[in-house]
Amino acid sequence: MDLLNYFILKCLNLLGTKILFEIQTPLPKDRPLIFVGNHQSTFEIPPIIWFLRRHHPKFISKKELGRGIPSVSFNLRHGGSVLIDRTNPKAALKQIKLFGQQLQKKNHSAIIFPEGTRSRDGSLKKFQKSGLICLFQSMPNALVVPISIGNSWRFGEHEYFPMPLGVKLHLTVHHPVEIENDKPNEFIERIEKYIGEEVKKKQLDEFNPSEAQQKK
Repeated sequence: MDLLNYFILKCLNLLGTKILFEIQTPLPKDRPLIFVGNHQSTFEIPPIIWFLRRHHPKFISKKELGRGIPSVSFNLRHGGSVLIDRTNPKAALKQIKLFGQQLQKKNHSAIIFPEGTRSRDGSLKKFQKSGLICLFQSMPNALVVPISIGNSWRFGEHEYFPMPLGVKLHLTVHHPVEIENDKPNEFIERIEKYIGEEVKKKQLDEFNPSEAQQKK
């Protein structure tokens, strides 16, 4: 599975895609991790899988993605991820709870995109809190690691056909933080605000580099 995603990245390179994947601080390997990121397209998934492969990332995804998308659907079905039915919230939360408990035992990591659906213009959508809170409760020993993603939305600008040339895909894995289960809503809101600010910086760097330089 790791090699599959490595070669997907190489295919993107053929289109002139430049991938910048930053990890701000070394991530611990003795604790499970919950990666929380914004979501713009399916093409942010291969770099996450490849560059974070030592942490065994597993995804929480809607069940519709389990069929019909080459490589992505295969990965979701056979890579240890969980596919939830968003029309049945009660059953979905139960799945997420069991999923988190399994990751906690194996010391593996979860990837969740709390927006619920991809952003088509790069702007951050409101985070859905229930799945995150369930994951926090089922993985109490985990650290939360924010991920900000910029310019991935450009791949889906024309519904993935034709594929764009020269996209500058920028992903940053930020500093891990301890879960705050006593005030989860406030905790999630802070993470959402932080990721939103970082995504805006990436958008600014892409579209107005001179202004971005002034603001740094």
